[in-house]
Amino acid sequence: MPQGQQVNPIAYIFLYAPLILIFYFLFIRPQKLKEKEHQKMLNSLQKNDEVITSAGIHGTVVNVKDKTVVIRVDDNVKIEVEKSSVMHLKKAQA
Repeated sequence: MPQGQQVNPIAYIFLYAPLILIFYFLFIRPQKLKEKEHQKMLNSLQKNDEVITSAGIHGTVVNVKDKTVVIRVDDNVKIEVEKSSVMHLKKAQA
């Protein structure tokens, strides 16, 4: 009974390496760039910046702390949220 021909393990490298590279450049790299840009935006937050949180709350930055941000959402209404929950910078301070 003849045995099946065995495939060289190096052939698998030539098969899977391009797939891994395509996956990296289509999914992983863009996500890392987006994450880096978001972190840069969080680090540049200043008083009077208009922001939108991940919960959809629109407000103006009143105070920036190490891990949190105090946002004024209405007259005499301030909330403190995690910096990471700030998703968009609507308008930077003038």
